[in-house]
Amino acid sequence: MKTVAQRLSSQKNQINMTEGSIFGKLLKFSLPLIFSSVLQLFFNAADVIVVGRFAGDNSLAAVGSTGSLVNLLINLFTGLATGTSVVAANYFGAGKKKELKQTVHTSITISLISGIILTFIGVFGSKLILQMMKAPEVVLNLANIYLKIYFAGITSTMVYNFGSALLRAKGDTKRPLYILLLSGVINLILNLVFVINFKMDVSGVAWATVISQTLSAILVILILIFEKDDFHLEIKKLCINPVILRKIVKIGLPAGFQGIMFSFSNVIIQSSVNMFGPVVIAGNSAAINLEGFIYTSMNGFSQGSLTFCSQNLGAKKIERIKKVVIISQFSIIVIGAVLGALFLLCGNFLLGLYTNSEQVIKAGMVRCWVIFTTYYLCGMMDGMANSIRGIGHSLMPVISSLTGACIFRILWLFSIFLIPKFHLPVTIYLSYPISWFLTFIANMFFYKKYIKDLEKRISMNFSQ
Repeated sequence: MKTVAQRLSSQKNQINMTEGSIFGKLLKFSLPLIFSSVLQLFFNAADVIVVGRFAGDNSLAAVGSTGSLVNLLINLFTGLATGTSVVAANYFGAGKKKELKQTVHTSITISLISGIILTFIGVFGSKLILQMMKAPEVVLNLANIYLKIYFAGITSTMVYNFGSALLRAKGDTKRPLYILLLSGVINLILNLVFVINFKMDVSGVAWATVISQTLSAILVILILIFEKDDFHLEIKKLCINPVILRKIVKIGLPAGFQGIMFSFSNVIIQSSVNMFGPVVIAGNSAAINLEGFIYTSMNGFSQGSLTFCSQNLGAKKIERIKKVVIISQFSIIVIGAVLGALFLLCGNFLLGLYTNSEQVIKAGMVRCWVIFTTYYLCGMMDGMANSIRGIGHSLMPVISSLTGACIFRILWLFSIFLIPKFHLPVTIYLSYPISWFLTFIANMFFYKKYIKDLEKRISMNFSQ
């Protein structure tokens, strides 16, 4: 009798993105990815709701305030996972089987090494970093407990991220959805048991996350082991191929560095938010949790643009790349604007799911008014950056993000925010939409330049 992994492996889980309807295939790729991300956020939201309802506002603030720090520490390696997806998709589109197999084994090896490094940094450095972020004493110890447990099991998260990135490279977004559905349900059940029944507070949420992520990692590895195509994984062949590693690093390191810069600016922003006390921290945390649902819906098409551009670059179909970028950008704008309006209208109700405190809800709505009305700009910015990475360039999105978003936000906080009459949470939040717009404009400029360069290079190759 076949195992679950074998049955999943026998399905048709590839999308040829170099031919046929772009929008139809983009939907086929992006919708399962969106559902996966929304499910993950739903279960993460359940974490926060359980903590806020059954452990109190200080515990809610403790868990919520760690998000920017977690992202800061893992974004470099998440960027390498993006590099994995781009390199694998490029080889898949070009039909280079040997190089694709080497990419699979190199990527999983990198994920294991990444997890070990992050465990060391997170377990031994979390409290110091939280203190540097000016975390209030009432949440410091709780946040530190949460982070130590979370990073103790971070290797599973890395393995899942790299494994799912490999599956996305060939257009397979369905099986990661199935994995997240199962692990998410288990995570929710464990949260309820650990926090409500066993009174484990934030440590219960952290252990539930570690256990569910470990299950996700095991399942994605089993799927790759039972694959019958060039994405087949053999544990005994795990190693790092230097040539493949350089390609992954060339794309992934700048992408990861960009994520670090964004997270660093967000850590500074979180530090500024922390000045206003636990109520504002809790309201900000709940609002950020809601934003995730909109972001991941836009990001599904952003990731679609990345993979579609990568496969078509391998097939040398530049005109198709242009159409992919236009269609994905339009989709992102529509989703961001519509969902932003809906979430804003339902803001008080949605924030009320996280807490009973009217003060926390009021504080959260301040952020909602700024972000939900402009969030499509963030999607456009990320979509354009991913399109540039998909055609083989990862450095310039980092430079534009560093100047247009990170440096701008820091300057904003150390100038406008310090003016007494503007020393308010809303001033902090306004730095986001302005930085998104500036970075999008810069990314658009670089995209047009690189497309022209590609057209010239390919036309010269054909003429020779």
